[in-house]
Amino acid sequence: MVTAETRRPRADATRNRQQLLDVATSLFTSAQAEPSMRAIAHEAGVGIATLYRHFPTRESLVDAVYQDQVSRLTTGARELLAQLDPPAALRRWMDLFGEWIATKNGMLDTLLAMVESGEIAHADTRTELLEAIEHILEAGRASGELRADVSAEDVAAALVGIFTVAGSPEREAMAARLLNLLMDGLRLSASG
Repeated sequence: MVTAETRRPRADATRNRQQLLDVATSLFTSAQAEPSMRAIAHEAGVGIATLYRHFPTRESLVDAVYQDQVSRLTTGARELLAQLDPPAALRRWMDLFGEWIATKNGMLDTLLAMVESGEIAHADTRTELLEAIEHILEAGRASGELRADVSAEDVAAALVGIFTVAGSPEREAMAARLLNLLMDGLRLSASG
């Protein structure tokens, strides 16, 4: 017997949820302040009731966007390594990290409140991201293309610094230059 708990969501419900996630991510990235739930539903082309059926609270939507972005970063490391050499994979991953940072623009207040209340485990996210970076660094060390004396924490700290000073859309060119400089320093040939 199929129950409500075991039944798969309808295709249109799955599409609506993904559309809401995609639109919320886009609006959070481009917003200077948190967009309203109504604006997100409108932009996604669904009614507000549909949004609340999938995400009953702002916090549930922010959590879903946040977790989706973290998942893209962690799986992205493996996928990029399957397609690119380690330095190119790391450089592209840095761009993904920058996109993740930018997503926080329009959900920062809610996100900070959720971290403070313990609804989002910041330490777990940090561990996942460091593991993704380490995965790429290990591949680069094994291929002889990336320095062995650099840790995932070093790379993460450098990325946070870069996106702190050059994280806004008008500083995109500066961020790209700084990321390229970081990559130059991470290559084995740059160490000596």
